[in-house]
Amino acid sequence: MAVNEMGTSEKRMPAVFVGHGSPMLALQHDSATEGLVQVGERIVAEFGKPRAILAVSAHWFTRGTFVQTTPAPRQIYDMYGFPEKLYEVRYPVAGFPELGKRVQELLGDRVVANDDWGIDHGVWTPLLHMFPQADVPIVEFSVNKNLDAAASYELGRALAPLRDEGYLVLGSGNTVHNLGAVLWDSEQGTPQTDAFDDAVIKTVEARDDATALAYEKLPYARYAAPTPDHYLPLAYILGAAEGEKPVVFNRVRTLGSIAMTGFAFGL
Repeated sequence: MAVNEMGTSEKRMPAVFVGHGSPMLALQHDSATEGLVQVGERIVAEFGKPRAILAVSAHWFTRGTFVQTTPAPRQIYDMYGFPEKLYEVRYPVAGFPELGKRVQELLGDRVVANDDWGIDHGVWTPLLHMFPQADVPIVEFSVNKNLDAAASYELGRALAPLRDEGYLVLGSGNTVHNLGAVLWDSEQGTPQTDAFDDAVIKTVEARDDATALAYEKLPYARYAAPTPDHYLPLAYILGAAEGEKPVVFNRVRTLGSIAMTGFAFGL
């Protein structure tokens, strides 16, 4: 495999959507975390370690589109009521200002630099399994609540060149995310969760992007995505990987109303 002067593969980096599920993912060792481990290991083995990760996070849900430029983002514990052990988890990654500036070059006035946020649990909980050494810098990119899925897809398309420059483009959310319907003692999905997640998988595998972006018309959409924040990261990744077939991983439904299905494009 050819490697360039930056130490990364000459092959185009993948674009990946991960389902991050509960914040307790950070402490789990199960089929979902094993799936994340395998994807991370495969990326490094086949493409080299990414220069940095542009992470589109459901938990940075903003009015406007923002990107980080700080060299030292703080780790955010943006969750409440969990065991103290979770708040002791450290994932001390660096930022990568060069990537933040490159995003600004690609998007122009469609994006604004903003370092008020940090690395939230939607990003560090899956990445501590994918890249456990915390040795791949992270730049977060917000999900713009003023944009629909189609407009989010177009931003993703504009970010696609990053993949040719050694950057991993990652979206973190959940295909099904309804906290109001969570069944804390369940290790499975409800029939509504299963039906919506199956429909999403089918459309993404077929690269029927129009249907995936019109997700409100899929079965049980109001149940599965009562708010758009956790679904929209998938739209960005679909745009960044336009026309590419996915590797589907982590077909995990849990807590009744959470689906953690992941899609890796270019892997």
